[in-house]
Amino acid sequence: MRRLSYTAAAAVLGGSITAGQALSEEWSYRASVYLYMPETQTGLDTPAGSVEATLSFKDALENLNVAFMGAFSASRGPWTLVTDYNFTDLTFSNATPGPAYSGLDADLKTQFLSAYALYQVRDSAEMRVDVGAGLRWFSTDTRLTLQPGTSPQEVRSTDQSWVDPLIAARIRVPLSDRWNFMGMVDYGGFRSGSETWQVLATVEYSFANNWNVVGGYRYISFDHEVDNGDYSFSQSGPLLGVTYEF
Repeated sequence: MRRLSYTAAAAVLGGSITAGQALSEEWSYRASVYLYMPETQTGLDTPAGSVEATLSFKDALENLNVAFMGAFSASRGPWTLVTDYNFTDLTFSNATPGPAYSGLDADLKTQFLSAYALYQVRDSAEMRVDVGAGLRWFSTDTRLTLQPGTSPQEVRSTDQSWVDPLIAARIRVPLSDRWNFMGMVDYGGFRSGSETWQVLATVEYSFANNWNVVGGYRYISFDHEVDNGDYSFSQSGPLLGVTYEF
């Protein structure tokens, strides 16, 4: 029986922009809440072999429960500071090939916090470009249980956390008075045995004073060596949310 404690998401990392907008010397802020509907994949290498589990986007929709995820940004002049926190608690089952095991139960508790300092390098009527650097903290408590078939039950788990440095770039394009596009990429790790990266693209619509609705797509990946084996975790899928500016 499959059950799922799923996630709502916030991954704003952006801001609205109007053509010819002047840089402000006053602080401005953005707070966002999102529903994130990804496919989730995880894998864990152990001395006994590699175990992988996948929760498809279709299955996620059929078994969706909502949790919280949020982002906050502060801007002044050419500088923008961004934080993005995500907590995911997933419990689901996969079939396994062959008679050795009757199934795979996955219990994944993951959380990560991304923090950036971005500096504007281009501001024109056509686009605004920011580049910067930051850090991403990732923590996981993963338990993968192979249910008995012709072989006895096996449990493989890891409980780890780590921090990776990041570089990032962001582009924002005004499409009209109310519509804006934002794209962002980041990459981190820069050391043997640890890598993370993200691609985020959103379209934002301003429907009232200080309020915006945002839709888009996000892919985020983690790969890290734990206990002399490789741990991987990735999520990809659409998101939909609301942002308040003040």
